[in-house]
Amino acid sequence: MDLSFNLDSKKYKRISWSFKEKKPLKFNFLLAWHPTGMEESTMMSYFSNYGIQEHQPKIAVSMVTDLQCPVLQSSELRGKLEVACSARELFDWLGAVFSNADLNNEPSNFISTYCCPQPSTLMAKASLCTITGFILPEKICLLLEQLCHYFNEPKLAPWVTLTVQGFADSPVSWRENEHGFQKGGEHLYNFVIFNNQDYWLQMAVGANDDCPP
Repeated sequence: MDLSFNLDSKKYKRISWSFKEKKPLKFNFLLAWHPTGMEESTMMSYFSNYGIQEHQPKIAVSMVTDLQCPVLQSSELRGKLEVACSARELFDWLGAVFSNADLNNEPSNFISTYCCPQPSTLMAKASLCTITGFILPEKICLLLEQLCHYFNEPKLAPWVTLTVQGFADSPVSWRENEHGFQKGGEHLYNFVIFNNQDYWLQMAVGANDDCPP
């Protein structure tokens, strides 16, 4: 329950009535706290009568060497033959990288024939950071700002990406609608930030859900 609720509002009273009067049920709630001036002691006292456990996001950082990367141009969203790959080709490539898939398969490979889209370039090394947990939008915006600042000074990297993938209990949803994860739920979005401060925003949606705004 949002602690910023007006205690006299109909919404608050309706929710309180639902929890008190309906058949008692046991739930496990996943809560995230974004400090807005409220003291931590006040927050802890509010939950003092509940069995709570604190969980920190899991952070995994790895270095990928000799990575074949698609060549991108911020002005060529649809790609250009022998000049730049498209946003869709990048999306597929990111999925392969996140899955640790082999990007140099032969046409005769029984498991996968996927290869890095062309044109491509060989990167000596690339950093992959994965943060797993209940990440608030405010934290995602902070990460995005830091990635934009990455190019404040000249870098060899032509672009960086930030991908946000929802999960069943706390999904990425569009227009504040209920997430249809039981019917597919491929909700995720990806920012591509270029060294000239241009960016792409790619959004995916499940087949049984509304398209993003």
